[in-house]
Amino acid sequence: MNLKALKPLTILYVEDEHFIRKNALEYLSRYCAKVYEAEDGARGYEVYKKKKPNLIITDIKMPKMSGLELAEKIRQEDKSTPIIITTAHTDTEYLLKAVELQLVKYVVKPITSDKLKGALALACESLEEKQKSSVVYLDNSLYYDTLNQSLFQDKELIKLTHNEQLFFDFLIKHKSRAISYEEIESLIWAYDGMSMDALRSLVRSVRKKLGGDFISNISGVGYRLIFKN
Repeated sequence: MNLKALKPLTILYVEDEHFIRKNALEYLSRYCAKVYEAEDGARGYEVYKKKKPNLIITDIKMPKMSGLELAEKIRQEDKSTPIIITTAHTDTEYLLKAVELQLVKYVVKPITSDKLKGALALACESLEEKQKSSVVYLDNSLYYDTLNQSLFQDKELIKLTHNEQLFFDFLIKHKSRAISYEEIESLIWAYDGMSMDALRSLVRSVRKKLGGDFISNISGVGYRLIFKN
């Protein structure tokens, strides 16, 4: 594995044994942007909510909240962040739970550099797939990065206003159907009420920035995206 792939990543390492956690932090800090630490699952969840790391490595048996409980809680709201479990046990029950929670790797202690490298390689592959699937192409050169909510034309960022961003992102999220006038009003003008003039002005502005006829008006319904790739 080329450990340079870890350089831009942030990692959360959750482990109740101080010596193991310290060694892992020293090792990981050589290769990635930032390593956050937590001494138990409850604290790990607090750090996860605050820092939103790219990758999580957690022990199973810990006080307050186990690693599997932590993973289960994270998976309730986050299906894609790679999670690696470390444990001294190889019980079938744990292995089945790891599959259910879509964990990247189940690493049996003692944790060696080779084991950690293998797990990190799988995590990087998972992140690469996540990044690929997050890009939606409208044609061969116009695309939208859903993770960063950014629109690009030939790798040049197209700047959108707040309301344009809300509207276009909603179109992308529901790209298989038309979004209704009622949905747009609720999204952008929930408190002020929507005028058709304001809506037409918004759509006209976004169409101009897209540089083509990518937004179609469905009479009596609303708008939907048109893909040309």
